[in-house]
Amino acid sequence: MRTFILGVVVTLIVVAAIAYIVGHFGFIDMRADQQPSRFETSFAGRAMDASTERHAPNVKNPIEPTDTNLHEGMKVYVTYCSQCHGDPAIPVSALGKAEYPPAPQFISHPADMPENQNFYIIEHGVRLTAMPGWEGVLNQDQAWKVTTFLSHMDKLPSSVEEEWKASPGQLSH
Repeated sequence: MRTFILGVVVTLIVVAAIAYIVGHFGFIDMRADQQPSRFETSFAGRAMDASTERHAPNVKNPIEPTDTNLHEGMKVYVTYCSQCHGDPAIPVSALGKAEYPPAPQFISHPADMPENQNFYIIEHGVRLTAMPGWEGVLNQDQAWKVTTFLSHMDKLPSSVEEEWKASPGQLSH
């Protein structure tokens, strides 16, 4: 049993040393203009989801999805988010698709995380991606309103939907 445990420990050390050498000496191609491997995509996505689930405070969204709040959240989205995440005029953002990893395109794939987790990501960003933390740029009211908009963007009230589809990127402030 002792030999088996020693073998497992040595194997883990050798694997870690090989991974370090491969990364340290530049054998991993870090270009952003190539497709990530299926393993990398799966691992990074699961790690981000698990981290967000673990660290996002379990708080309830204080913003009700009224027409006014959704409209204000839409204005925040158009101002700060649509360039990477898309809007009705440009549903797939070239900039967002060029990021590594590519930014979620919310027009075709609406945000599906719980609101507390979306708020957490908006506030703190996601390391090793182009998603910045907006804390200090957006106040909490704006962050919650854009969170509310994200949660309802595929089922907006008609008054908000009309403006959203009519003039993306040029909304009245």
